[in-house]
Amino acid sequence: MRIPRLASLGATLGLALCLGVLPFAAQAQDYQPVQRQSLDRIVAVVNQQAIMQSQLEERMAQARSQLAARGQQLPPEAMLREQVLEQIIVEEIQLQMAADAGLSVDDTALNRQIREIAESNGMTLDQFADALEADGLTMSTVREEIRREMLLRELHQRRIGGRVNVSEREVERFMEQQGGNVSREQARQMVFQRKANEALEAWLQEIRAEAFVDNRLAEGR
Repeated sequence: MRIPRLASLGATLGLALCLGVLPFAAQAQDYQPVQRQSLDRIVAVVNQQAIMQSQLEERMAQARSQLAARGQQLPPEAMLREQVLEQIIVEEIQLQMAADAGLSVDDTALNRQIREIAESNGMTLDQFADALEADGLTMSTVREEIRREMLLRELHQRRIGGRVNVSEREVERFMEQQGGNVSREQARQMVFQRKANEALEAWLQEIRAEAFVDNRLAEGR
């Protein structure tokens, strides 16, 4: 079962990153302490925060699983590893910014969001937990994933929301391009979504360029 992605800016600003072909849903991995210890080496440093090999391996396994579930061909291993690590790096930059801004997601809001996701899939919370377990996930893992997405959504709303404005001329031009097959409100939402996505991508590239990143995989270390 795929968990619906949380939306940003009123269901318009997605959480996709500039390399966002791979979702961020966390995959539970049953690594033993000895195995994790053997994997743990630093693969990147983001503003003094280390990203560990074990984190990367968990995301790699999750990415392979999701691509396979969609019937998509896996890219070469080195390319996939590079893409996944870049996503982790960009996400870490954002999480650090959220922490610096004092943003947080309390358990009440988190529980409400989880309940809404379960209900949108026609499930009770117990059924939702069972479905996660059947997919090799745990409720605790998914809770933290959803909490992280909610936190990023709040950050995006604060940093991007004010950058996006849609003029009436832009709405009219879009309606003309669509041959009048969309309403004015639909056109406004579609134009807003496109501009919001463009603004998000530009912002992510901006904060990535400004951050200190020591990518040790790229440097062959």
